[in-house]
Amino acid sequence: MDLLRHAELSRRAVLAAAFVPLVGCAREPSAPAGGAGATAASPTEGGQGSGAPDDEASPSGTPEETGTKDDGEQAAELAGDDPVLLALVAAFTPGWLPPEAPDPEPTRIFDNVTVVGTDFVSATAVETSDGVILIDALESREQAADILVPELRSLGVDPARIKYVVVAHGHADHFGGAQYLADKYGARVLMSPTDWDVAAEDSSPDVPERDLEIADGQRLTLGGTTMRLPYTPGHTPGTVSPIFPVWWNGRRHTAMLWGGTGLPEPTSGKRDYLRSVIDYAALMRRSGVDVELSNHGQTDAGLDRMRALRDGTAGDQNPFVLGRARAQRFMQVLELLVRDKLEG
Repeated sequence: MDLLRHAELSRRAVLAAAFVPLVGCAREPSAPAGGAGATAASPTEGGQGSGAPDDEASPSGTPEETGTKDDGEQAAELAGDDPVLLALVAAFTPGWLPPEAPDPEPTRIFDNVTVVGTDFVSATAVETSDGVILIDALESREQAADILVPELRSLGVDPARIKYVVVAHGHADHFGGAQYLADKYGARVLMSPTDWDVAAEDSSPDVPERDLEIADGQRLTLGGTTMRLPYTPGHTPGTVSPIFPVWWNGRRHTAMLWGGTGLPEPTSGKRDYLRSVIDYAALMRRSGVDVELSNHGQTDAGLDRMRALRDGTAGDQNPFVLGRARAQRFMQVLELLVRDKLEG
């Protein structure tokens, strides 16, 4: 193994620790402060109806008191044989690490959305008539130059049209290439104010210069496309999970991208995470979300779904379109998994 590959795998092991339940972030989570918005926008259009249950309550008391299964068992049962939900359950298993796999080929997963990156982390480009909103920027300046930019070009997305880089949370595997894009193409970098502070304390040489702050629930509009940016603290104090419109074969859908998967170590952080899951699921229902995305494709079978789109095994169906009921089930499984770690 050459030294470069060894260094890459070593860094990967450090970054992957953020996914191991009970490890997560070292910083004690706190409520993020508000910040100035990047741009004015109109409200995101919501879908009609939800098709999903509204009851988010879990059984009270311990399994011994109620005679019911514990939350982890309920999560596994609710996941059933759904590969997306089973991948989520696996990611919350103690000791889990993302297995090494071939880096995925860049994939256009919707008419207006392209995903590029490595087997560990991805960047999601949302195209509009006036430019591109990029969610996350891979791990480093080098990955931005050597992976993100050429892979976007290979699918007809001009990186010079990137107007905004929305960083979902302040870890290096998400902000690493942001400053490169700012320097080369003039992209503006957005992060929640609290996670700008998180990023400032990172040892990465690629911490971006502080730029635009995301306000909770801010609507970022570009070229007639509006992306909503609600705070979902837990993985980090200022994690943001975008909701935005996507099109498949000309038909509109509404996508969510959960901004931070791994649980933090402090109990207070896990409680923040649980509140975020519950509140975000309600926002998803109101917005008509029927598409689930992640910035770490091994935590939701995203890499497998990308492959199915590329090789044609998905048929006429887009595997990222779960439907509203199944998207809600994803959040219900996530809620049960978090409750299980809080009770453990």
